[in-house]
Amino acid sequence: MGRKQHTRNASGPQGPSQRQLRAGELIRHALVEVLREEEIHDPAMEGVSVTVTEVRLSPDLKHATCFVEPLGAGVADAPNAGHVEEIVKALNAHAKFLRGVLGKHIDMKFTPDLRFRHDESFDAASAMDRLFNDPRVRADIEHRDDEDA
Repeated sequence: MGRKQHTRNASGPQGPSQRQLRAGELIRHALVEVLREEEIHDPAMEGVSVTVTEVRLSPDLKHATCFVEPLGAGVADAPNAGHVEEIVKALNAHAKFLRGVLGKHIDMKFTPDLRFRHDESFDAASAMDRLFNDPRVRADIEHRDDEDA
């Protein structure tokens, strides 16, 4: 018969630990400085400003997933509109270089491996905003508010 695995909380999956959250914020702040100071020589990154919105660390703090949003990527007439995938690809191609520079900015036992992903929460929020502003949805919401009163 198989052994039952012990979990800290049997009610469901756990979120990140306090240690992971603290280290993630430390790395996020340092990574912002590194991206601001260092010039990445890649055609996809020329003239592009990148916002690091979140850094999620693995439980052992050795792997970091960095969520980024190129500034102006959601604006149709911005120079980097439609080039988000190339920008994220360029960041992933230079992840080892960024990790080396990052190691000089943070005081951790290990500098985590970096993996960059596009932060799609802005797109989801924009879609929700459009949905709530739809006249049919507004009418439905206002109708329910009248019933509750």
